[in-house]
Amino acid sequence: MGETKRMTVSQALVEFLAHQWTVDGDIRERTVPGMFGIFGHGNVAGIGQALKQFNVEQPDLMPYYQARNEQAMVHQAVGYARMHRRRGTYASAASVGPGAANMLTAAALATTNRLPALLLPSDTFATRVADPVLQQLEQPWDIGLTVNDAFRPLSKFFDRVQRPEQLYSIALAAMRVLTDPAETGAVTIALPEDVQAEALDVPVEFLQDREWHIRRPVPERGPLARAVAAIRGAKNPFIVAGGGVIYSAAEDQLRALVDATGIPVGTSQAGGGVLNWDHPQNLGGVGATGTLAANRLAAEADVIIGIGTRYSDFTTASRTAFQNPDVVFVNVNIASFDAYKHGSQLPLVADAREALSELAIELEGFEISREYTERIAREKAGWDAAVDAAFEASGRALPGQPEIIGAVQSKSAPQDVVVQAAGSLPGDLHKLWRVRDPLGYHVEYAFSCMGYEIAGGLGAKRGLLADGDDRDVIVMVGDGSYLMLNTELVTAVAEGIKLIVVLIQNHGYASIGHLSETVGSERFGTWYREYDGEARNFQGEKILPVDLAMNARSYGLDVIEIEPGASAIDDLKSAVAQAKASNKSTFIHINSDPLVYAPDGAGWWDVPVPAVSTLESTHRAREVYLTQQASQKPLVG
Repeated sequence: MGETKRMTVSQALVEFLAHQWTVDGDIRERTVPGMFGIFGHGNVAGIGQALKQFNVEQPDLMPYYQARNEQAMVHQAVGYARMHRRRGTYASAASVGPGAANMLTAAALATTNRLPALLLPSDTFATRVADPVLQQLEQPWDIGLTVNDAFRPLSKFFDRVQRPEQLYSIALAAMRVLTDPAETGAVTIALPEDVQAEALDVPVEFLQDREWHIRRPVPERGPLARAVAAIRGAKNPFIVAGGGVIYSAAEDQLRALVDATGIPVGTSQAGGGVLNWDHPQNLGGVGATGTLAANRLAAEADVIIGIGTRYSDFTTASRTAFQNPDVVFVNVNIASFDAYKHGSQLPLVADAREALSELAIELEGFEISREYTERIAREKAGWDAAVDAAFEASGRALPGQPEIIGAVQSKSAPQDVVVQAAGSLPGDLHKLWRVRDPLGYHVEYAFSCMGYEIAGGLGAKRGLLADGDDRDVIVMVGDGSYLMLNTELVTAVAEGIKLIVVLIQNHGYASIGHLSETVGSERFGTWYREYDGEARNFQGEKILPVDLAMNARSYGLDVIEIEPGASAIDDLKSAVAQAKASNKSTFIHINSDPLVYAPDGAGWWDVPVPAVSTLESTHRAREVYLTQQASQKPLVG
């Protein structure tokens, strides 16, 4: 037997994680550069003790960071992973019961977004010597069931360390999934609180540096040849670029391909940044929240080339975006699950960078027609003019969200990162934000989790700082999402990490309010108003006396309040400039009119309207719905 080291399970796990390295070509970085932890009886003597011990003996081995909410810990890890193109992420340790359960939402978010996050929820006693322990979930039909079993459907990997000896195989299997670009997401290792503190003789080999090389599979020759033949035969090809292009660092290869061929590009939310906004072939977002330019050309395209997209219902506009009856799909994805999605005729299972490089070689000499090139230019110019008009200050006391986005855009630097997740902002940003850097656009829209914005933005800033990059992270958030989860502002203040938060106050849920109108529910339950006891609803005129600026000020941030009035947009521009010049976190509060909308991109989203109702508004909405539904296809192609 080789050399061993006497350690607890927690100490061994922490030291093991500290020696894992992700290698992507010439880039080598720590897979888990740090750990978040909120301690309770389930982990204070296990993971908590291990982190304390290493903090005393080797402070740089596994840095520990506080968080204020378990869900937000994982959101930070996801934001970090996005900025590091999935090469690194944080571990998040929580206690038994409610602490662990608080991470469930974030686990689903990580998995849905195909972004790595390592979750270490504590579990009840494996020995059951203390049974039921405080905060233990008991089910009489399955005594072995715990809160942590809820992570199973939310994780790409799940296991429970029931005995100390299981740690080796579980930890190694977890790392494989964490660093696998086709399988990554939430990786969950449940740790019973007694096992965390048990000792074992750990082989030194387990604790040594280990490298995990990111797979970059090349396309197989047969599928590649069939894809190339389809593209060469196309009159109006169209590229849908998704997050896989970003995670593969394939922006240069995409740009080279479209420069050579002239093929236009529409992006999913995760694909924002694959090309700069002013690139001639970049038509902006595509789908339900896409631009009119991208959606018009997508509707007529005869070959759709999906690259690194999972084809969500927003990207396909609920299967209405691609209307050419003879459309053919070439779908490039590292995950076969996504490559074959929606009955794609020509799946190409490969890394985006490798596939784009091969396509560029095989398509040498191919160019779209001059007529198509001119059409692309006209559509792009028309949409750019529409955005310019939307950005113009109206002089209204309460500006619309498009004006606010334009003001923030005008004072941001090209490299700055905008972070968003839920509400009406993702749709408006997808249409309007002019991305000027591959990492400049981070809208979490796979799970579209209200409350992600501040924690995710903090994680994104951590990711940048880890690379010595001091560009600003601008979190744009509505009052609805802000009220869901804002406490990581305290974390930013505690660590002196700078964020710029633009809080758009519209006293309710702007996005769902608008959607409620379209389905005939007349914004019911979407306003923040005082409760009307007689009408038994919240639809009155009395706005709540809530002061979110004061709330942010109480956390220790610098706060700039924009007063309603004709100069609100100019004042906002000045505030953003002031925030950028500061080295502290700044919270900018502005009131908006939620009834002012961005230019229409002609996208549709399938939200069913009741077939039977006593409300006339619902009847009218049903008629419109059936008309739109008529263009929906059973498969995208």
